[in-house]
Amino acid sequence: MKTTTTPPPLHSQRPLRRRHFNRLFAAAYTAAILSLLYHHTLTLLHSTTTTVSLSVSLLLFLANAILAYMWSTAQSFRMNPVHRRSFPENLQNSLRRKDFPAVDIFICTADPHKEPPVGVANTALSVMAYDYPTEKLSVYVSDDGGSELTAFAFMEAAKFGKVWLPFCRENDVTDTCPDAYFASNYALTDKSLEIKLRVSASMTNSPIILTLDCDMYSNDPLTVQRVLCYLAVNSGNPNCGYIQFPQRYHGLNKSDIYASEHKRLFLANPIGMDGLNGPNYVGTGCFFRRRVFFGGPFSYIDPENRDLDPNHIVDKPINSKEVLGLAHHFASCNYENQTNWGSKLGFRYGSLVEDYYTGYRLQCEGWRSVFCDPKRPAFLGDVPISLNDVLSQTKRWSIGLLEVSFSKYSPITFGVKAMGILMAQAYAHYAFWPVWSIPITIYAFAPSLALLLGIPIFPKFSLYAFLFLGAYVQDCLDFISARGTFQRWWSDQRLWLIRGLSSFLFGSIEYTSKRLGMATHGFNVTSKVMDNEQSKRYNQGMFEFGVASPMFVPLAMAAILNLAAFLGGFVLVLKEGGFDRFFMQIFIAGFGVLNSLPFYEAMVLRSDKGKMPMKTTITSILLVGILYGICLLCTIVK
Repeated sequence: MKTTTTPPPLHSQRPLRRRHFNRLFAAAYTAAILSLLYHHTLTLLHSTTTTVSLSVSLLLFLANAILAYMWSTAQSFRMNPVHRRSFPENLQNSLRRKDFPAVDIFICTADPHKEPPVGVANTALSVMAYDYPTEKLSVYVSDDGGSELTAFAFMEAAKFGKVWLPFCRENDVTDTCPDAYFASNYALTDKSLEIKLRVSASMTNSPIILTLDCDMYSNDPLTVQRVLCYLAVNSGNPNCGYIQFPQRYHGLNKSDIYASEHKRLFLANPIGMDGLNGPNYVGTGCFFRRRVFFGGPFSYIDPENRDLDPNHIVDKPINSKEVLGLAHHFASCNYENQTNWGSKLGFRYGSLVEDYYTGYRLQCEGWRSVFCDPKRPAFLGDVPISLNDVLSQTKRWSIGLLEVSFSKYSPITFGVKAMGILMAQAYAHYAFWPVWSIPITIYAFAPSLALLLGIPIFPKFSLYAFLFLGAYVQDCLDFISARGTFQRWWSDQRLWLIRGLSSFLFGSIEYTSKRLGMATHGFNVTSKVMDNEQSKRYNQGMFEFGVASPMFVPLAMAAILNLAAFLGGFVLVLKEGGFDRFFMQIFIAGFGVLNSLPFYEAMVLRSDKGKMPMKTTITSILLVGILYGICLLCTIVK
């Protein structure tokens, strides 16, 4: 009798036990939300108070309704989170090394001043040093800025690579980025991706594609082999379209003051989505099957040219006249006219966040994805070290997300039909990110203004306390369980409030202006250049303001108003009593003050170049005075 042995697994999946608690808590929290909204409704129906009080009640109802909806979308990440493991050491039992599929790697760069060419070259060299057959790796770099400096850097990198790559393989180097290796031993756009997809088809047409930002270098030579654990023929994932690795960063300060880790976006939420249909595409560190760009798993769309077919075999030298001519033809500006590229084929156009939009559309077509998070980070990148750069990046995301939210492919309509309620809710959570600006702005100003006017606006019961503490404690536990610390969680929640009053708010305004046909700002690349003085202040945990950005004005206004309300509230209750009636308003103002400490320091105590510009401080004080005066006038007029 013959016995068959089961080959060792290439990957495993384990549901997290906290999913049961998450579901129970969601039920209790939903009941509390319904009770609060019921209370708001009764208050509005039986309101006989002043115009200001009624206006505040309406604003709070709107804020709490939006908070309730956004909380409901976040529950999709908590219903079935899973952890995966890959076993690249088992590949040899099912796939010979010479049979590994070829991989095309796309690297995007745009501005040599903000994305130094030496960093781009480091990224390219790091992926070329993968523990993988060298003849099966092809790297395509697109420079949207057309910089001669970048071209020169790559000519020099090619010479250095002839020495560096053999050295890495002979010495089992894991820090394959030259900059990272020597440091440890001595102390972007959708259009360019589309063009690279077609050009690579004419030159190599590898079945697997890696998209990578120019500042995200490879940190693990085994990364491609981990990918094969999920994309190999016998991996058991025939409908898996892409493998997303988390974005991880080096050079973060102890507190991560700008919440650059984006724990929810890049780690906690993908774990939750992985238990459904898989994570969203985040623009870098993602391996695709080339096949995903040509229709759904069961609805293949033929390209207009057979040389673009994902199964086409390139049998001519890459430097042949015919191949180079075809590549030039596919890269021409007018090639896409009257074709399906950008709508049904390739990376999808129509939003500034082409990564989010592309992943969303692919999953709507039936493709699944996998979140791969090995212990050793697959990629490491740089982070912006000024607040203006951080907020400008998020503002750009906000505009792009709203473009998807209010399109015919909105997650709350098209998404629900295409992939079910939970996955649609997960994508809706991101799509409606910018609407956080509404409740955050309301809570930053309305309770404090009412407190200064002596108007109590919250009921004398503990429902608000339960909702606040419940949401914050669960959020903190989720953050810490994703390898975070309490100190970094505090920075993360503070940046959430800051984004709500700045980048989310201004992104929403700019999107509205764009829809109305008004002039808006163009695409801006986030600077990754490290100024010595800025770096020193960043490492000390100091916020970098420096420029008179309009986005700093509402932040400074909220900081000034909450400080005035916190102090004025105590004076009010000492004179007139009624601490229980004003407790919630004093608490909110105090919470705002606690989160605004870096702003007070920048406005009053600092004299370095990164302080808050005096123009911004004075403007904010004047606007707070005007706002308070208008509210005071309304209470007098009634």
